[in-house]
Amino acid sequence: MKHQMRMWVLFVVALGAVAFLAACGGHRKLPAPPPPAPPEAQLPTASLAANPNTINAGESTTLTWQTTNATDVSIDGIGPVDPSGSRQVTPATSTTYHLIAKGAGGTQDATARVTVSAAPAAGQPPAENLTEQELFAKNVRDIYFDYDKADIRASEQPSVQGDAQFLQQHSSIHITVEGYCDERGSTEYNLALGTNRADAVKNALVQAGVAGDRIKTFSYGKEKPFCTQSTEACWQENRRGHLVYEK
Repeated sequence: MKHQMRMWVLFVVALGAVAFLAACGGHRKLPAPPPPAPPEAQLPTASLAANPNTINAGESTTLTWQTTNATDVSIDGIGPVDPSGSRQVTPATSTTYHLIAKGAGGTQDATARVTVSAAPAAGQPPAENLTEQELFAKNVRDIYFDYDKADIRASEQPSVQGDAQFLQQHSSIHITVEGYCDERGSTEYNLALGTNRADAVKNALVQAGVAGDRIKTFSYGKEKPFCTQSTEACWQENRRGHLVYEK
């Protein structure tokens, strides 16, 4: 009987010790979690295009550029510029414009070549009158798009208005707007995106006063690229609505 009583007392003491240790452990402070790692800086992207890229001496062309993740953007011969935008330039000779975009993640660059044809020498007879098709090639500009977008960006509005004005002045001309995309994405997706881009250009021209029955549309998607390098500058060249003379 005494032995059983002794065992019972030991059990109660042990149970109390366990409860005491558990209570003490419940107040133990855990180490604070480490602070989250700062986000990794993204490498800038940059694209630069000239439209048209071939002009005669004394004529102008429009440079259009777009960057992301950049805080310092400049173009050789122009100086600091906004991260994205456009500017009309009149180079005296053939020029390769060089854009540099700098950001926390590094540096990216892009180039666009403008070829300038020499003006006729003094005393040389003037060139013959240009045909409508030659005038079309000289004055009508393609419309460029942002990645995975089919809405016409603000920087392309001057080109749209210029195209519409030319077509209104030459009412016998009919055109096809061909939609193009860069190489990223599936064939089916880009065919649909190219259709949306061609339709967007047609709708913009119609809103600017060009008769809709003068404009056909077609999509090449990512087929028949204008530029074949896997760079942002090249992809920008391929994201366009290309205006083609029909008659």
